[in-house]
Amino acid sequence: MKFLKLVTLLMCLLVAGLGVLGITAPAVLLELGRSLLAPPALYGVAAVRVAFGGLLILVAVESRLPRTLRVIGAFIVVAGLLTAFIGTERPTEAFAWLSAQGPLFIRAIAVLTVIFGIFLAYSIKAPHRAAD
Repeated sequence: MKFLKLVTLLMCLLVAGLGVLGITAPAVLLELGRSLLAPPALYGVAAVRVAFGGLLILVAVESRLPRTLRVIGAFIVVAGLLTAFIGTERPTEAFAWLSAQGPLFIRAIAVLTVIFGIFLAYSIKAPHRAAD
């Protein structure tokens, strides 16, 4: 279980890192996002979402917020499965709308992404046990 927690923690930090990239260089983040809209990459994104959600569900047992992590993990798994079946048209439209909002909007969303990644990382840490 320690290995799974480590992998999950690294994925949480990657989420926060993508948020930091969005804050510091929104154009670079948008270019990365644009590169993930092609079908092979989109299926990879779907697989990563399913894996990440599954990991959150698995490590929730030994976390600070087990119910919360299970719900978030289940939501991410469903989002990953839907990503695989939606196709590229809707994500492309959503991406076009998002990129048209400007860098300030991208930075605001990126701040939320950093907070979300740090929250998940904090949540998977085992709760402190009282000394006997």
